[in-house]
Amino acid sequence: MYTISSFFARSLLAIAVLAAAAPALASRELPLGVQETASELRAIGEGRMRWFGIHLYDVTLWVSGGQFDPRQPFALDIRYARDIPRERLVESSVSEMRRLGFGNPEALERWGRKMGQVFPDVRQGDRLVGLYVPGQGARFFSDRGFLGAVEEDAFAEAFFAIWLDSRTREPSLRASLLGLR
Repeated sequence: MYTISSFFARSLLAIAVLAAAAPALASRELPLGVQETASELRAIGEGRMRWFGIHLYDVTLWVSGGQFDPRQPFALDIRYARDIPRERLVESSVSEMRRLGFGNPEALERWGRKMGQVFPDVRQGDRLVGLYVPGQGARFFSDRGFLGAVEEDAFAEAFFAIWLDSRTREPSLRASLLGLR
């Protein structure tokens, strides 16, 4: 027999299950420096980057207005699962920008130098956030604060394309970030 009290109990159970299964996106906050620059950002998607089965990092895309628009501010929030030296971060980023067809050799070299000045060595549990601000390039933050900026829109387009361009090496990660899956 289905009574009102059993219906109520099942409804509460369903709500509890849905709340527990909801992504933690809404509860996470961006570092203070990002919030001060772009307070309107909201998380829309997240995913996990693996390389040959090894968990490298988790990443969340934060956007203005509820959906991704590359002409509006947005941020990629990366939480590292492994130690990665600065040189490897820079080398991988430049390699992917080159593969995607961004920049000439001089620009790629300049961008590599700038990233080397901004990016730290990362340790398991570290968090780096790249913020795109139209007309101002990319700004980088950690939980400890502002790391630095590369104030070229061409750099920002190339850098964020690593994850968000349709030609990315990780199309399923891109789809998760954009909320398409």
